[in-house]
Amino acid sequence: MATDEDRITAARAEFDDLEERMSEHGSVRGTLFGKPCLKAGSKAYACQFRDGVAFKLPPEPHAAALKLTGAELFDPSGKGRPMKEWVQIPVRHAKKWSELALQALKHVGG
Repeated sequence: MATDEDRITAARAEFDDLEERMSEHGSVRGTLFGKPCLKAGSKAYACQFRDGVAFKLPPEPHAAALKLTGAELFDPSGKGRPMKEWVQIPVRHAKKWSELALQALKHVGG
């Protein structure tokens, strides 16, 4: 059984792979709330957080993403103030991250 630390380590590795794939689309690495993120210019669209990645998505992909098991609104403060356009997707769905990243990139104008 995977521990929380195992899932976090896996998420970081999967995020690094995602970063490499998205660099082909002009993305650059940055930070958001002290965590690694992907940006299109100055606009963040994906952020590695805990055992997943949060994506800034338009309405239809946002609604679909929230239906994934374990997905939730991104609340980096942990104080019940989620970022409404952002959905955090756990590492168990890492195979969907590239598609979500492309949708998020398009959403921010990248």
